[in-house]
Amino acid sequence: MFKNKTILITGGTGSFGDAVLKRFLSTDIKEIRIFSRDEKKQDDMRKLYKNDKIKFYIGDVRDLASIKNAMHGVDYVFHAAALKQVPSCEFFPMEAVKTNVIGTDNVLTASIEYGVRKVICLSTDKAAYPINAMGISKAMMEKVFIAKSNTVSPDKTIICGTRYGNVMASRGSVIPLFVEQIKNGQPLTVTNPKMTRYLMSLEEAVELVVFAFQNAESGDIMVQKSPASTVGDLAQAMKELFDVDNEIKIIGTRHGEKLYETLLTKEEYMHAVDMGEFFRIPADKRDLNYDKYFVEGNELLSNEEEYNSHNTEMLTVGQIKEKLLQLDYIREELEKWESVRKGTK
Repeated sequence: MFKNKTILITGGTGSFGDAVLKRFLSTDIKEIRIFSRDEKKQDDMRKLYKNDKIKFYIGDVRDLASIKNAMHGVDYVFHAAALKQVPSCEFFPMEAVKTNVIGTDNVLTASIEYGVRKVICLSTDKAAYPINAMGISKAMMEKVFIAKSNTVSPDKTIICGTRYGNVMASRGSVIPLFVEQIKNGQPLTVTNPKMTRYLMSLEEAVELVVFAFQNAESGDIMVQKSPASTVGDLAQAMKELFDVDNEIKIIGTRHGEKLYETLLTKEEYMHAVDMGEFFRIPADKRDLNYDKYFVEGNELLSNEEEYNSHNTEMLTVGQIKEKLLQLDYIREELEKWESVRKGTK
């Protein structure tokens, strides 16, 4: 479906954009447009890949005109631009609203105007039962794209989304922090060792988006089933992989953090479609004419469980190590670490 097609990645200089490039550059895709506001990272990416299929556009999703400038001739959009850090969004919630909510509406407005065939909006487990500003802004982002999907015929533009948990070794995540602390001989800082988080690689996140492109209907949210681990076990797995004995220091839960994350709420779990390795959450297609419907409570709801990082498959320390070793980042850092250790002997 991507042969001779042009795709646009908003926030394309981030971890996800880089993974998409690696996934598609060697295929028969026509063009990949990187849209972001970071000219330095765009220049780094240009020098690294040196590929004529990649085109770079400076702009900000907060600015509708700059998005329209990049949208002409685009077939598919990966909307990855977002403010993602929980603490920074807690202290600057309106910035999260401007990028995650208004920015998404701008991307969708431009996509519809230019006849983009399909738009995938990337969401997060923090959008389910949100308690922090980042999660709330992402939950609103989901509401925006679901509502927007009702305003355009799916024969013209299909708007849908994906929701996934922590992407391992992505920018600003805990694994690169642990690596730096190990290198510097510092304690590994853990907020709460019993805290659980989903573990997903960047490649798996990209495959979820590709699956959504191939299978999602307008208004759908697609979710990949993912294993999880406790943060304490993740720190222990990192210590064992790097063969170090750094102290694990408990520093307490940060602003806006949950004990566990949810990928499907109870309400969504009730009507989600199980597609094997994925769930499809279909949109509620009703309009505001509620008098057409006979609405009553559903007793089944109280018996349903949500799908969260406490009740999914829980990985052991050994299994976490296996999953970490699948990451190019970890393998490269282990090689560097071994070289440093040999040089000091």
